[in-house]
Amino acid sequence: DICSFYLVPHDGKLLPPFFPGQYLTFEINIAETGKSLGSHDKNPKPIIRCYSLSDSPTRLDYYRVTIKKIPSPPDKPNLPAGLISSYFHEQLKEGDIVDVKAPSGHFYLDVAKNQSPVVLIAGGVGITPVLSMLNTIVESGSKREVHFFYGLRNRAEHIMKEHLEQVAAENPNVHLHICYSNPEEGDVKGRDYHHGERVSMDLFKRLLPSNNYQFYICGPGPMMNQITQDLEAWGVPGKSIFFEAFGPASVKKLTPPPAASGVSEKPQDILQVTFAKSGKTFPWKPETGSLLDFAAENGISIDSGCRAGNCGTCLTAVKSGEVSCLVESGAKPEAGS
Repeated sequence: DICSFYLVPHDGKLLPPFFPGQYLTFEINIAETGKSLGSHDKNPKPIIRCYSLSDSPTRLDYYRVTIKKIPSPPDKPNLPAGLISSYFHEQLKEGDIVDVKAPSGHFYLDVAKNQSPVVLIAGGVGITPVLSMLNTIVESGSKREVHFFYGLRNRAEHIMKEHLEQVAAENPNVHLHICYSNPEEGDVKGRDYHHGERVSMDLFKRLLPSNNYQFYICGPGPMMNQITQDLEAWGVPGKSIFFEAFGPASVKKLTPPPAASGVSEKPQDILQVTFAKSGKTFPWKPETGSLLDFAAENGISIDSGCRAGNCGTCLTAVKSGEVSCLVESGAKPEAGS
């Protein structure tokens, strides 16, 4: 259920460069593909999705994205599978043209400025951006120390298994740590995986000589939240912790509601948010997190893609008031937006 797609420029021009860890933003017009939209039939606008580049930027003749087909929820099998991931897996053919923005994103390894040791941490299909980082390090000939932790349930989910083993075998500076949280009967410790447990702070403390590393993390939101909190508790400075932010679960960890001290609780002092197109006004609730989530909570539909301020799909004008960003956004909004 996971495939890599290789993209080449149909006009033969050079591809824009990128940093290892950055992503591509796709705009897919499902209505033009003939695919049934299901619940999307009433709103056949192009759909935006962000997918991390999974190979080294030293490969100048193609981009590669590695995409998992998202199935129907196990507890709700009647719901449709992921719309865009299904499109890539079931409909996209060799030679088709897709609309893609140039690479972007603030989660990347700056190979030009720093040669300090790194810890790359991935969970599931979250391996894609850190795999780009790993490939970049080894292809550049760098001898910087690398610890690569990869958490998954068992061999059935083990992405790029042979490639990772080859990289570790050919590069003494790369230390591979494969973690199976639920090994199956045929999975062999020492051959398929190294640790029969989840990626965790306990494992870091057992295997790393110190906390003096740069940590790059991409995986499910709960995994990233737990690891970033534990790293901070271990004394790793915030400037040495980097994580990919796709989806609201991966953002809210660093955005606690503002402290209530000194804030009036009087009803007339509560901020009001007005959505101009609908003419509706609602009292703001800081615990909601973002304006996008707040809109959805109140039945206001706003186009969105990554849900993390990266792709720019939810860009909208600010009529009045001030807005602060939860994280540094990948798509810079213009003044008044």
